[in-house]
Amino acid sequence: MLKNSNSMNSLLVKKVYKESEQICYTTNGQISNSNWDYFDKVKVTFKIAHDNRSIYLKFYVKEENVRAVNTNVNGPVWEDSCVEFFISFDKVNYYNLEFNCIGNLLGGYGQSRDQRKELPAEVLQKIDRIPSLGFDKIEGIEEEIEWTLELNIPVSTFVYDNVDLLEGVKASCNFYKCGDKQKNVHYLSWNPIKNEMPNFHLPQYFGEISFE
Repeated sequence: MLKNSNSMNSLLVKKVYKESEQICYTTNGQISNSNWDYFDKVKVTFKIAHDNRSIYLKFYVKEENVRAVNTNVNGPVWEDSCVEFFISFDKVNYYNLEFNCIGNLLGGYGQSRDQRKELPAEVLQKIDRIPSLGFDKIEGIEEEIEWTLELNIPVSTFVYDNVDLLEGVKASCNFYKCGDKQKNVHYLSWNPIKNEMPNFHLPQYFGEISFE
């Protein structure tokens, strides 16, 4: 059963001038569309900003159990407690950037879930990650817990597009939270997805994002 509407969210990402390690976020969002009949008692919000050469993104998650066993780059982090950011600069191809709660990640590029190529590990490793739970494997925490993941995604991540500076760029995107092998399986999105089966790789349901 679908639980969403046809509405499209939009974000204006404010430009910041990074003078210290502290980022002043002024753009906020909620990842609250459960879309399908799965567990939906997970609370997820995010903050986002940019400084022309990097996207700063911070996820805030509250959930009842945590799993993080995948530690290899481009491994199946979606099976763990996972947050994701998908973005398209041409409305045809898009990047999927996926992170488990201990900061391990995978990245891909293509037109659909079945038409993708992995981003090179050396590109992904340039994304700075600060996980509040640390970087060590977590077999399972069976209690309510809150965690954050802070990211610095440089424009060099977008290797298949000519994005040298973010100022004035308009794109489409979506933000997600999932955990395919968590105790409470869930699939949450920022912009709603009108599809019968769980699938995040549907760029027609991305929202709009503009960089100040």
